[in-house]
Amino acid sequence: MKIAILLYPGFTALDAIGPYHALAGTPGYEFTFVAEHAGPVGNGGSFTMEAPTGIDELDTVDVLLVPGGIAAIQLAQDGGPLIDWIRHVHPNTQWTTSVCTGALMLGAAGCLQGAPATTHWYCMDDLIAYGATPVEERVVEYGKIITSAGVSAGIDMGLTLAERLVSTEHAQAVQLDMEYDPAPPFDSGHPRSAPPQVYAHVKGMYDQMLGRA
Repeated sequence: MKIAILLYPGFTALDAIGPYHALAGTPGYEFTFVAEHAGPVGNGGSFTMEAPTGIDELDTVDVLLVPGGIAAIQLAQDGGPLIDWIRHVHPNTQWTTSVCTGALMLGAAGCLQGAPATTHWYCMDDLIAYGATPVEERVVEYGKIITSAGVSAGIDMGLTLAERLVSTEHAQAVQLDMEYDPAPPFDSGHPRSAPPQVYAHVKGMYDQMLGRA
């Protein structure tokens, strides 16, 4: 049984590493990182991960996880080999999952048609273009598809998936091992609670990066 996390230039590091930590010890499952071509994949900053497998070497996976990042928005819009590969492997997965804007790549591959799904708060409305119904939850499960909200929600998704693959007790043990016991110093992790000026600043930053200003 194989769990694969898809990497691409510009992926958000925690989107991949958070779920990896939650899932790497899953008994009976082999873990790999896959990219369009095997080799180093940068996140657009100073962080690089190694993908030992290229998509042309991996025809089937049991669990697919697609992390997000600003780059995922453009990849979803443009299509291309990674979207085609997701479309190819999805029918035979046990679970197809995403973190943050990785959901848009699932949507572009046709995986979210008619499905409730979540993503980063900035891109919730973008889900509609891919036939999904936006749901403002940390983790949304629909059949074999699990989507999660922005970045840190990938840990929640990883623990949810660990429970589905093994057991509640296993997922609880993973959570304890991670000491995942959130108590953030600020209540500003979502537009509903962030100060208006903070929300405007962050939204404006994304608008400018994506040419939506």
